[in-house]
Formats: sequence, C-alpha cells, structure tokens
Amino acid sequence: MNLGKETETLEFKKTTGEMKEAMVSISSILNKHGIGTLYFGVKPSGDVIGQDVSESSLRDVSRAVYENIRPQIYPAIEEVVLDQKHLIKVEFSGENAPYSAAGRYYLRTADEDREVTPDELKAFFVANKYREAWERGKSNASVKQIDKSAIKLFWQRAVSVGRLPDGRYTCPIVLKRFGLVCDDHLTNAGEILFGNTRPVTLKAGIFATDEKLTFLDMKLFEDNIYNLLNIAEEYILKNIRWRSEITGTEREEIPEIPVAVIREVLSNSFAHAIYNARTNHEICIYPGMITIYSPGEYASKYKPEEYIKDNIESEIRNAMIAKILYLNEMWVHSPPLGAQANFNRIEKHDTM
Repeated sequence: MNLGKETETLEFKKTTGEMKEAMVSISSILNKHGIGTLYFGVKPSGDVIGQDVSESSLRDVSRAVYENIRPQIYPAIEEVVLDQKHLIKVEFSGENAPYSAAGRYYLRTADEDREVTPDELKAFFVANKYREAWERGKSNASVKQIDKSAIKLFWQRAVSVGRLPDGRYTCPIVLKRFGLVCDDHLTNAGEILFGNTRPVTLKAGIFATDEKLTFLDMKLFEDNIYNLLNIAEEYILKNIRWRSEITGTEREEIPEIPVAVIREVLSNSFAHAIYNARTNHEICIYPGMITIYSPGEYASKYKPEEYIKDNIESEIRNAMIAKILYLNEMWVHSPPLGAQANFNRIEKHDTM
C-alpha cells in the first residue's frame, strides 16, 4: 500500500528511530501551516512498511513532543492498521507560532524542513500577518451556507492524487481540519473557497482584435473559487484554437495552449488575489493573446525578473486558499502572479 507523496503538511518516517527528525518536521509544518499529519512506519516514497507499536512506543512519541516542541502542543497519537501493517499516526495543530524543536526553528518548504534564524522567522510572520488575519477572519456566511458538492469533490480529488491521506471525510471534518470555520460561521477563506453565497465574481470575454474594444462574447460568473476554476478553464479551452494529430488509428485533439499552463495561471491568479478589493477577476481572450487579471498588487517583495534570475522561494498571499488548491494539484509553487498575467498563443508571460 502506498500513501502517496509527502507534502507541506504530510510527513513520513520509517520508524520511531527517526524521532528527532520527526520533531523537526512537526515544528516546521506548524510554523508554515499550523496543522499537519505524521506517520511512523512509512517510507519517504509513501510505501507502508509498518513498525512495532506498543503502549510504550506511543508514550515515547508523546514524551518526545512534550519535551521538544515549544510552545506546548497536544497532538492526537494513535495506532492505525493499513494493509495489515501497524503504524503510528500523529495529527497535530497549533495557533501559537513560532514553534521550535529542541530550541531550533524550522520552516516547511515542499517536503523538506529548512532551519531558519529567528530574524528570518520573524520576517516570515510579519509578511504573512495581514494575509492570515484576513483568511482567518469570520465571514457573514454561516457554516450551513456551503457548497457540499464542491467540498466533496475537493477531498475526493485530494485523496486520489495522493495529497490527502485516505480516510473518512465529511464537510464539517474538512472545514474544521483546514481552519475554515470560526464559531458558527465560515472564515473568509472558507466562504471564498466553498461558500454557496456566490462570493467571487469572474468576468470573461472574447475580443475581435488585440485591443479591448469590440467584444464578441461577454459573460459574468459568480461562484466560489473551487467552481470558478473549472468554469474559467472550460471557458478558455472552449474559445481557443485546437489541432488534431493522428497517431496510428488514434486521433488526439491538442489545444494551442497546454491545459497544464492554463490551469497553473488560473490557480495562481485565485490563490494570490486580494478579495476585499473593488475589482473582479477577468479573462480576456484576444486573437493574439489571453489576459488574466487578478485583483490586487504584485504579491511579492521581489521583482519578476529576480525570480527568473535567482532561485527565490515563492511568497504566498493567501496561505489557506493556496493550500487547498495545492492539495488538489490545482496550484504549484512558482513565482506568484502580479496584478495581471498575459500569455500569447504559444508561450506564457507573467507581467506586472
């Protein structure tokens, strides 16, 4: 049995002999996302190999967390059996970052734990303070105002692509697990992602020339992010050129812009937008290019040229929204979009 790949919130350890490394992973995940899961008895590849599990080994994990992680957290530690193999599952969360492991601080980058200095960690939290405050804020939508079908599609896809462990999921469990509820309301991120209040507006149009003058089609869509991503992708694919290639007896339809490119640009535009802005998301399809507009200024302190020249880590404006899209393989870590992204019929260009 294979549990898929490690992610920014999921870590595998072969045995409790890697206890020290496990504590580092817990602290780094807490500092980046505030919630995560760790398994003992699983290879880094995701292959379940199992390990000896006893009351003593469970206590060892609990003691290690108590002695190493500061501030104190209270994880759920349990024995699970998968494919007739015994594992230790550790689910943890915390809202008092920064967290240290044995006095050192770490941040999660993809599936790796990177040690950082106190100054680097401080800069990270300062940069994300405003973003986290908005995402975690209580919206006007109640917990009942959700799109159940969208949430179900989310966890089914996240499990199928290996970025969410297989298990029993319900709408309340998903919303609570990812911090998308506050009391009896959705958070701002929860409403934007899965609300049925039509919280996000997307304008889409087709223009006769490469100037925004004469339009051939104009649509206005109002929905949550999860549904709008599919609507936007379908609109673009329906209105660009395609070609046919015949290999043997098989005929393949190929879009002039790869689907993966379209999906990545759309996902980044929704992940990095400012949602209390006065403008809306836009898709403009011209004969020579497609323009995707994302409300808000450029999402990074670095210039686009610096991302091209150097290996600079991405900065995330809306961590919770980005995380949900990442778990569905809708979003990948790449230089963040600015307010507008243009790409022509063959090659994508990110601009201010």
